[in-house]
Amino acid sequence: MSGGEAVSRGTRAASRGGTLREVTARSGLVARGVLYGLIGVLAVRVAFGGDGGREADRQGALQELADKPFGSVLIWAVGIGLVCLVLWQLSEAVFGAAGPDGDKATKRLASAGRCVFYAVAAFSVLVFASGGGGRSGDEQSRDMTAKAMGLPAGQWLVGAVGLGVAVAGVVIAVQAARCRFREHLAMGGASRGTRKAVDFLGVSGGLARGAVFAAAGGFVVYAALRYDPGQAKGLDDTLRSFALTPAGPWLLLAVAVGLVLFGAFSWAMARWREV
Repeated sequence: MSGGEAVSRGTRAASRGGTLREVTARSGLVARGVLYGLIGVLAVRVAFGGDGGREADRQGALQELADKPFGSVLIWAVGIGLVCLVLWQLSEAVFGAAGPDGDKATKRLASAGRCVFYAVAAFSVLVFASGGGGRSGDEQSRDMTAKAMGLPAGQWLVGAVGLGVAVAGVVIAVQAARCRFREHLAMGGASRGTRKAVDFLGVSGGLARGAVFAAAGGFVVYAALRYDPGQAKGLDDTLRSFALTPAGPWLLLAVAVGLVLFGAFSWAMARWREV
C-alpha cells in the first residue's frame, strides 16, 4: 500500500469516527431536551397546584410520555438517545472534547462525570421502557443516601457527594451567566436574532438547572450533617422546596420555566454544538 493510500484510508476512518460522534452527540442532546422540557412542564403544573399526581422528575416525565400516542416508542427513543449521550461523553473523556482546551485533564474528568450521570439516567429510562416501572426519584435518593451512610465513613462520603453536586450547580449557573456555552457553538451562519435567542435560552436555562443542582446537593449535605437519609431530596422534592421559600410558588414557577427553556437550549445545542 502506498503512503497516499494509507493517508486516504486514515482520513476516511477519521471522517467516519467524526460522523458517528456527531450523530451520537446530537441524538443525545435532543433526548436530553425532551426530558428537561417535560420535567419543566410538570413543575409548572406543580407551581399552579395542578400536577395531577405526577412528580416533576424523570419518572413523571416518562409517565407523561407513556400517555401519548406511540408512547412506548417515544420512551425507547429517549432511552437510546441518552445512551448516545453517554457514548459521546465517554468519547470526550477518552479522546478529548472539541473546542478550546478540549484535551485538558479537567475537561476530560468533567466529561467522565457527565458520562456516569447520564448512564444512570439512561439505565432508569430503559428500565422504565422495558416495563420495569420504577420508584420516584425522591425514593431512590433517600434509599441511596441510606445505603451510602451504612458504609465505613459513609456520613463523610454522603457529605462529599452532596457538596460536589452543590458546587457543580454553582459552576453550571456561573458558566451560564457568563455565556461560556458560546465556546462550544458553531453559529457562523446564524442571524443575530437567532444568536440572541440561543443566548437567552442558555443563560436562563443554565441558571435554573444550576439552581436545582445546588439545592439538591445542599439537601444531601444537610442529610449527612443530620445523619438522616430522609433529609435527602430527589428532583421532585427539590423543585417543590422552591415553593416553600418567601417567594412562594413564583420562585418554583421561574425555575420550572427555566427548565423548559433549558430543554429548548438542548435542542439548539443539538443543532449548533461543535462536536
